[in-house]
Amino acid sequence: MKNRRLRLFFYLMVLCMFVAGALFLNGGEKAVKAGTGDRYKDLEIFTEVLRQIEDNYVEPQNPKKLIYGAVKGMVQSLDAHSSFMTKEEYQELMLETKGSFTGIGIEITIKDKVLTVVSPIEGTPAYKAGLKAGDKIIRIEDKSTKDMTLMDAVKRIRGPKGTKVKLTILREGEKKPLVFSITRDVIPLKSVRALALEPGIGYVRISTFQSKAAKDLDAAINKLERRGKLKGLILDLRNNPGGLLSQAIEVSDYFLDSGVIVTTKGRKHSQDIVARAHKNSGKRNYPIIVLVNGGSASAAEIVAGALQDNKRAIILGTRTFGKGSVQTILPLSDGSALRLTTARYYTPSGRSIQLSGIHPDIELAFVPPEKKKEKERRRFLREEDLERHMAGEESSQGVEAGKKAPRAIKKDKAKELLERDNQVRHALQLLKTWSIFSQIKGVSVTE
Repeated sequence: MKNRRLRLFFYLMVLCMFVAGALFLNGGEKAVKAGTGDRYKDLEIFTEVLRQIEDNYVEPQNPKKLIYGAVKGMVQSLDAHSSFMTKEEYQELMLETKGSFTGIGIEITIKDKVLTVVSPIEGTPAYKAGLKAGDKIIRIEDKSTKDMTLMDAVKRIRGPKGTKVKLTILREGEKKPLVFSITRDVIPLKSVRALALEPGIGYVRISTFQSKAAKDLDAAINKLERRGKLKGLILDLRNNPGGLLSQAIEVSDYFLDSGVIVTTKGRKHSQDIVARAHKNSGKRNYPIIVLVNGGSASAAEIVAGALQDNKRAIILGTRTFGKGSVQTILPLSDGSALRLTTARYYTPSGRSIQLSGIHPDIELAFVPPEKKKEKERRRFLREEDLERHMAGEESSQGVEAGKKAPRAIKKDKAKELLERDNQVRHALQLLKTWSIFSQIKGVSVTE
């Protein structure tokens, strides 16, 4: 009995120190002093419950498991993005921002108390299986996600390479739930890829803001510029779930020479940050169009908002996700960690992105290629479609009269992208129009 009381006293002191530390983080030392009596009085209930469980619960329980469960419940009550991580979960999070992890490749959140897909990461099993931003996950295997924590959901979805996980999805526009059986794989976090759409016009896709995003962006832009002077750039941030705030600032700074990038405001003065752009050594005064959609969140919204408010780019697509809060990782003494929402961020003009998101300058929804097939079938009849059409001049260059030139075995990546993506096509046309108008005498095209 004496040992049990000593153990309870020890756990109580540990919890008191944890709560005091959390209060200090959120409200400062004065707030802790002002409410100390009430806080400790409330903690008596906790010790009573802990004692009752240890004495009367039908099966013996691990005290550490009970303490962890209590802490998780406390943090879960704050908001959808704050969470308590065990030592193993914390170590896995650190790996994610640097290299790779094993899973299906989706960013998830809890929205309106429902586990929701922010976006699938491009090229991953989830992306290939057809998961979409906004999908609501109602079951993982045979377990309902109702009241499931974010970290618990992540643990259940991830697993060894080659194993499968079954997700039951509710999707807007579908009458019945959809069931996906997805094979887990190693998810490489290659965040940047680029290609030239036409001479002078580049396309860069940033899929996530991991630790080397800005460095990889610089390498991609330099590669495009070695092919020739850039006259325009499409920056694709669609289905980018975000990542590191520092990388969002660096990527924005890459295209800006001055002005505010983002402002963060929290309860502590240390959380109040004004990030500003610096003068760049290289000249990047070409027009930029940024593509966004409902899967563009957090760090992606910071970049879109910074370039939009500084009049550096045109934003094209649909309204973004609307995650305007900053999470700070706070390591704890036993190797576990707290992922705590510590600030809200604002665009250079002072707009809060939370819930409202970034509204594009040009609203244009993505049209899946399948919906264009009927239009393609109803296209105008052309000379080449006639059964006995006359051969063109190309017949004199080795193509037999009456026969079409052979198709290329492998499609050009740029051509393939333009064929299946109406938003990229529209952005390309805008950049070409921009370039044409800038050459007309008397017409001034400003950035």
